[in-house]
Amino acid sequence: MAHASRGLAGKTSVNGAPPIPPPPENTRATAVRRAVFLSYASEDAATAARLCAGLRETGIEVWLDQSELRGGDAWDHRIREQIRQCELFIPVISHATQARAEGYFRLEWDLADQRRRMIARRKAFIVPVVVDNTPESGAEVPDSFLEVHWTRLPAGQTSAAFCDRIAALLDDRAVKDGTPAPAPPESGRARPAPAMRRRTLLVAAALLAVAAGWVAWRLLPPGVLVGSRAAHLPDAATGAARDEKSIAVLPFVNMSADQSQEYFADGLSEELIDHLARNPQLKVIARTSSFAFKGKSEDIRAIAATLGVAHVLEGSVRKSGSDLRITAQLIRAVDGRHLWSQTYERKLTDILKIQDEISTTVATALNVLMGADGRPAPPVATNIEAYNLLLKGNYFLARVNKNDAVKALELYQEALRLQPDYALAWVQLGTVYAQQADNGWAPAAVNYPRARAAAARAVELAPDLAATHIFLAWTHVGIDWDWAAARAEFERARALEPENTKIARGLARVNHTIYGELAEEIALRQEELVRNPLDLDQLGNLAWLQMSAGRLEEAAATYRNLLQLNPAFAGGPAGLGLTLALMGRLDAALTETNKDVDENIRLAVLPIIYWAQHRRSESDRALQQLIHQAGESGPYSAAGVHAYRGEADAAFDWLERAYRLHDVGLTLIRSDPLFAALRADRRYAALLAKMKLVQP
Repeated sequence: MAHASRGLAGKTSVNGAPPIPPPPENTRATAVRRAVFLSYASEDAATAARLCAGLRETGIEVWLDQSELRGGDAWDHRIREQIRQCELFIPVISHATQARAEGYFRLEWDLADQRRRMIARRKAFIVPVVVDNTPESGAEVPDSFLEVHWTRLPAGQTSAAFCDRIAALLDDRAVKDGTPAPAPPESGRARPAPAMRRRTLLVAAALLAVAAGWVAWRLLPPGVLVGSRAAHLPDAATGAARDEKSIAVLPFVNMSADQSQEYFADGLSEELIDHLARNPQLKVIARTSSFAFKGKSEDIRAIAATLGVAHVLEGSVRKSGSDLRITAQLIRAVDGRHLWSQTYERKLTDILKIQDEISTTVATALNVLMGADGRPAPPVATNIEAYNLLLKGNYFLARVNKNDAVKALELYQEALRLQPDYALAWVQLGTVYAQQADNGWAPAAVNYPRARAAAARAVELAPDLAATHIFLAWTHVGIDWDWAAARAEFERARALEPENTKIARGLARVNHTIYGELAEEIALRQEELVRNPLDLDQLGNLAWLQMSAGRLEEAAATYRNLLQLNPAFAGGPAGLGLTLALMGRLDAALTETNKDVDENIRLAVLPIIYWAQHRRSESDRALQQLIHQAGESGPYSAAGVHAYRGEADAAFDWLERAYRLHDVGLTLIRSDPLFAALRADRRYAALLAKMKLVQP
């Protein structure tokens, strides 16, 4: 890296970037502790300049290579000292850093990674920022960078939400160090975009968790960074009084000497959430929202206010060989009072008993009886090492990238070697097969049958376990398009667990596909956001459903809510753009759509807006670019454009390609507003018949 080229201090302007205001005199690097260190590749100098300027304009001190530093030992020593002293370390991640096998920024990242190991896990330090569409999966970064949430700031353009978040993190660390903190910021904070799966359609982006639910019925997307204020959360999460019988289980902290044991702490936290959620008398916050606070040092009362709960369960896990030390404590949020705490020093073989004991004790403390309807399901692992392998596999599967999926697959296979009748391991094995096929990491023709076979085996082994029927139902939805079989499996699951909301959503999804009915699913999504207020995918799902139902004002409001939390959420700007286009607000639609970070999603909407604006040649060019970019992986999207433009023959040609490729978008055709003009065509009825859907 050519460090002399950085020169970002004072009023220097780099490659047309705005001048960076100098830091206040009382916040120079030599005197101030509460500073941010910005690390980037030289190719990203202009982008880093924008990021630095945006932070400094809000009064945040940023340390980076100053203009007077020109390399050499003194310069190197200064950089190392700053990394040792800074309060937060912001690595700028981009295509440039991916392409660079060497560079001084990699040494900076390594130094930050080493320091991170000496900092308490609940104390924020590394805040990765992605300035283009570089995905988390396969990123050339230290492992510690992947353990925290990423923020996406295209071209380094900061938002008020991002600056508020950095200021709040600095203030939080300052409070813990004994220095006074200023008043909290008034605006909400942005959520980093999730690790992006292969998304070639706007529909798939908006409804990924629904249409591909059979892949990830149990997995949830990466968490959401939030602050102590809940200004941008769904009304249901903030408007109602907190139910006294409500609780959030925060991720237990891994206190083991071996940091690779983090999967065990995560697994214990998830199991406790599942145990407590089986009790219909308890409102239990879902994993997505609870895990949003992993590694954060937010105040318990602020967390509870954000999630809309009256109680929080937190704890820690120390695992050494077969020895366990688990500490758990139940906290009343309004005053921070500890209602109950317990330390368990047991053997690994007792882990299932400990989970039952903690969940039962917590329920009792909340004056809720773990009666017959709420009693946790009996353990299904007879081999404790198989259970341990399952937890480890879940940890890797949740990371949603190609290499980790292979690791998860191997762990589930080893678990089944130790305990061949482990039904949940069969479910998870099928899940990873489906994930690989869905993301193009393995041939669908090979992996989808494997997923179906694993689901059938799980039901055979544990016919009284609702989870096995839920997964089999989703294979009927995602693989077979056998709606009657899917409905039957969901009904069997509901008979076993009447209060399981996943089952109700699955049945609503089937009705949506068959009949185009949306009201039930919209209502269920809104209810889900009460228990899972920080799930941005759920907000995207709800917005798309509202738009499809013609509730355009509601859809636009939901999309804006989503984008206030994360302006770089893939599919969010384009979804809002399409909604505005359907409302006739074409200029605003174009502005919003062009903000989307996902090019394929952007290209799925731009031809529609251009066509509505009578810009036919531009619509044609955007459509051809979409076809060139997405090719055979995005026929449903091309069909939607042609259908909107009134080109029925071309639309049906692309729909036929979508059918041959089993395009997930086709399951939405009964409600998708872009295809309204085709519904009177006899070819539309023929397509529905091939998809085993009832006729209108």
